[in-house]
Amino acid sequence: MTSSVKTSDSASAGSTPRGRFTLSRMDWAVIIVAASALLLGGGYYSWRAWSGAGASRNALLTATVTRGDIEDAVTATGTLQPKDYVDVGTQVSGQLTKLLVGIGDTVKAGQLLAEIDPSVYQSKVDADRAQLLNQRAQIADKQAQLVLAQLQFARQLNLARDNATTTDALQSAEATQQSAIAQRDAFQAQMQQTKSSLRGDEASLGYTKIYAPMAGTVVSQAAKQGQTLNANQQAPIVMRIADLATMTVQAQVSEADVAKLKVGMNVYFTTLGGENRRFSGKLRQIPPTPTVVNNVVLYDALFEVPNPERVLMTQMTAQVFFVSASAKDVLLIPLTALRPVADDGRKRGSRGGSGIDPRSLFASGRAQVSVVGRDGKAEDRDVDVGVMNRVAAEIKAGLLPGEQVVVGSKAPAAGARS
Repeated sequence: MTSSVKTSDSASAGSTPRGRFTLSRMDWAVIIVAASALLLGGGYYSWRAWSGAGASRNALLTATVTRGDIEDAVTATGTLQPKDYVDVGTQVSGQLTKLLVGIGDTVKAGQLLAEIDPSVYQSKVDADRAQLLNQRAQIADKQAQLVLAQLQFARQLNLARDNATTTDALQSAEATQQSAIAQRDAFQAQMQQTKSSLRGDEASLGYTKIYAPMAGTVVSQAAKQGQTLNANQQAPIVMRIADLATMTVQAQVSEADVAKLKVGMNVYFTTLGGENRRFSGKLRQIPPTPTVVNNVVLYDALFEVPNPERVLMTQMTAQVFFVSASAKDVLLIPLTALRPVADDGRKRGSRGGSGIDPRSLFASGRAQVSVVGRDGKAEDRDVDVGVMNRVAAEIKAGLLPGEQVVVGSKAPAAGARS
């Protein structure tokens, strides 16, 4: 029996010819999923990288380089006093019968201000003058007696030449003449003493009228009309006259700042309620003796300021600024943007330490800052520093207006992921 096997020359429907590679639907699904995963992963890591750079940029605190004015000043509180003033008192005791001016009145030098009852002093002057008249009359009498004695002594001399008188008579005439001279001289001395007393009593009488020793304004009054003044122990003060055209500012500066002051330096001040109006002057004097208030050592710093409008008054409070350095229309950045630079140009630590004035770190005039570019990256740059105060610094070279400098970094937000 013969058997046969049938073979087919062609594959069944759906088969793939030999030598060719084709993908099934399952294979295509796997490929698409893998590609999507790759794309998502790349996007995720790109987003992480981009967001990390943005977070780094946003973590910086920056400030803009601007133009403006800057000054370094020592501040203090002071009070105003007239530069020239005098306390007008009385040199004699008595009742103040007239008070011709009041507080705020303007007076001229030599103007009559007040009068004290002159009765007692006028009586003393009258007594001295009467005694002086009496002594003058007595001196005239003694002078006449002297002339008589001189004539009698001359007669005795002539008689003695002719041996017509005795020696006793001659000596008696001579003694009478000398006695007359002595009595005249004694009365002349008494008259000089009376004249001296008269001058003193006339001066006391003159002191009953009180005149202005200088031109100015009556700023205070210590006595009232009708009051009895006693000048036996201390001259009573009646009023104070001050020249308000020039005022002296007495500022109290702490011992930590007084070394920064120099005689001749510029200074200005403002007053309470003065609408920020500035009054300027130059430091005149720093007395060496301090004042200790609550264990704080304070030194007086004195300077004058013109007051033609009389807007400044006695005992006003002044906020004083002693200007040690200043600059106008210069580039400015916050002081916190500066970092010290070592002599070899490498960074040397942070922006100052605690307990010291950070400005001392830039005494050489050189510093370093971090400048943020358009790409958001910060780069270090050396700059030349000018005037500094506790807030800002002048930049002489190294920066341009509008650039951004780093002044610090933001604290991370609570719950932020690293």
